[in-house]
This record gives sequence, structure tokens and C-alpha cells, in this order.
Amino acid sequence: MPDAIVVGGGQSGLATAYVLRQAGLTPVLLEAGAEPVGSWPRYYESLTLFSPARYSSLPGKAFPGDPARYPHRDEVIDYLRDYAATLDVDIRTGTRVTSVRHDGDFEVHAGETFTAPMLIAATGAFGSPFQPSLPGLFTGRTLHAMDYREPSAFEGQRIVVVGAGNTAAQIGTELAGHARVTLATRKPVAFVTQRPLGQDLQFWFTVTGTGFLPIPSRQRNPPTVPVLDTGVYRRAVRAGKPDQRRMFTRVEGQRVTWPDGSAEDVDTIIFATGYRPDLGYLAGLGALDADGMPVQYKGLSTTHAGLGYVGLEWQRCLLSASLRGVGRDARYVVRKLRQ
Repeated sequence: MPDAIVVGGGQSGLATAYVLRQAGLTPVLLEAGAEPVGSWPRYYESLTLFSPARYSSLPGKAFPGDPARYPHRDEVIDYLRDYAATLDVDIRTGTRVTSVRHDGDFEVHAGETFTAPMLIAATGAFGSPFQPSLPGLFTGRTLHAMDYREPSAFEGQRIVVVGAGNTAAQIGTELAGHARVTLATRKPVAFVTQRPLGQDLQFWFTVTGTGFLPIPSRQRNPPTVPVLDTGVYRRAVRAGKPDQRRMFTRVEGQRVTWPDGSAEDVDTIIFATGYRPDLGYLAGLGALDADGMPVQYKGLSTTHAGLGYVGLEWQRCLLSASLRGVGRDARYVVRKLRQ
């Protein structure tokens, strides 16, 4: 019997498996996909990290190549693939967890049953996109950012991207070279200079320690992360490519009505509205609240001893769900679970 079961073979699960092995424990890692690279192959093709390579590593293995560059999606996939290959861990791919029981130990059902005294849920959120309801019935095309790949399929369209974060800015700016695009937001898009005084924000986080400052105790609605920008996105919005408007007030057919009363036909609405934790397999365990959110504090379940989480947004700090942050949180969770 393994000492621990890790659910999810992306960056969070791989970092957790590494930390467990460093602690002398024997984990089994269960990944639903064909290989342990998480959701990265399903992100849009042009995705670029907002952190340099030197600040984008999992524990025990530096990100290769020029440490000052900003890696692309496929580079991250290769890095995770290589990272998994170096782990002395039983990794089971094509193994989707469907349910969990707890009776002294955790029984994890995934085609076969795995049993261990410790369970760490590291499935991230990509499998659970959040898409708000529309104020009316829209008959055009709608999709979440998770289903967006590249801009050529939207050539010449009228598109509204809903969202004010990094993903909305990146997708909206890319699409604006092929279509007429509006960012629809509830508040103005907030931009933060990515390289103040010539150094990336991650450098300043390291110098000041602010990137790992804990969030207020049990904060339910953490602050919105602004768009990290070298100047590209701010210039694009100022040039109207994409433009920015307050959220539309009504949709009917393909007609979208804006707060000033003007209306126009729209071909596609893309929701860059984030994700929620993908933890449905824990529903029968009683570890989630009525909204499907884990009942936890700093990654430690408050409903079940031996149950932990890694990779939740704002789990302990701003960087918790990042390549850099998951290792730090994994060390904390594993240490606490072993006490």
C-alpha cells in the first residue's frame, strides 16, 4: 500500500510527488490524461508565461535554457514531461479518479481501487471552467477560453471577450489582429508593469518576499490579479485593438446591448472568466461545500485528517497556483499532514 495518493499529474501533482519522495514516503500519482503534463497541451497555442524561466521551476529541477526568457506553452509541456521522467514515483496515466471513500484510510476509485492513509488532491482547475450566465439568450457562438486555440478561425468576426485578466488581455490582443474585438469588463482593466526598473516582478517578489506573503486568514474572495504588461497590452487597448467597454446589459439573438443603450450584432463571445477547483470526485466524501469548493485552510482539509490540496488559487499566497509556488505549498502540506 502506498503512503500517499496524489490525484493529478500536472505541475501541482508532480511537485507534490517529488516532495513526498524527498520526505521518504512512497506515493502513487493518478493522472487522467495520457501523460503527466496536466492541462498544458490544451491551452491556447500562443500562451506565454508571465514569469521568466528562472522563476518557473518545480522543486529539484531548474527550467532549462536562457533563465531570462519567458517560456512558451510547448516549452512548459517538455519541461513537465522531463520532470516526470526523473521522478522515482509510480505514475498511473489514463487513470481518472471518480470517487473517494474514507474509512480509516482513503479509498480512491479509478477503475481499480487505491488505498492510502494520505490523499492530496492536485487536480487544479482547468477541468472546471467558470462561465457566467448571460443576460438573455445569445444565438451566436459562445466558448470559454479553455476551448480557444488560435485566431485564424475567427477571421473577420465581431468578437466580445469577457474578462479583465491576463488571459483576456492575451487572447483579445491576439484576436484583434484578425477580428474586431472588445474586452467586456465590470471594471477597467488594471495593468501592472511587468518589468519595473528593468527587472521582472518575480525578481522584486524575491527581493522583498511579497510574492509569498500570506493572504488574510480564510479569505473567501481574494483580490483580482491585474494584467502583467511589458506595455504591449496597454498600448493595444489604448489603440482600440481590442477596445474596452463596460459589461453588456442584454443579449437577444446575436444582438448585444451596451450600457449606453447602443446595440450591435456579435458573432462570438469568449469567456475568459477563470476556473473553479476541479474536485468533483470528492463530492461524496463530504469534503466540499455547497458550491463545490474544498473546505480547507492553507491546503489542509478541515473535514478529513490526512487530506490535503496543492494548486488551489490563493491557497496560501499570490503564487500558490504557479509553477514556482506549488512546490512551496506542497512542502507545507506534506509537512503538516505528517505531523
